[in-house]
Amino acid sequence: MNTDPKTTDTPHALLYTMVRVQDLDRSLRFYCDALGMQEVRRETFTDAEFTLVFVGYANSDALIELTYNWGDNSYSHGTGYGHIALEVHDIHRVCSHLSELGVKIARAPGPMTMAPDETGERETIAFIEDPDGYRIELIQAP
Repeated sequence: MNTDPKTTDTPHALLYTMVRVQDLDRSLRFYCDALGMQEVRRETFTDAEFTLVFVGYANSDALIELTYNWGDNSYSHGTGYGHIALEVHDIHRVCSHLSELGVKIARAPGPMTMAPDETGERETIAFIEDPDGYRIELIQAP
């Protein structure tokens, strides 16, 4: 495994994860208002009829790119998408707050059913869904 960050023949940073959204305003309310992210950058491509909005947290370089196509924007998730993971300090409080905002809690907070062989420790997790049905895992900070 290459662990030298100065090597020029391999990627060196995770930039963002992209998800296609059906309603940009609804998605921004979810990611920014409900999850506390900030809009970092917006790119509008008038001739190609789509908009990209990058959202993230102030203390992190990782971003989510929300891609909104102006025309037909009905999508299926397919079988390849897994989920986005976010760290939280109080998973029960966060889930309660999100539930009050109408966010779907797909899996209530609780320990994972299994633990990794390496540590034997089970993380406390929950799953929510964004307005387009994309799953987001919440992980209790250690």
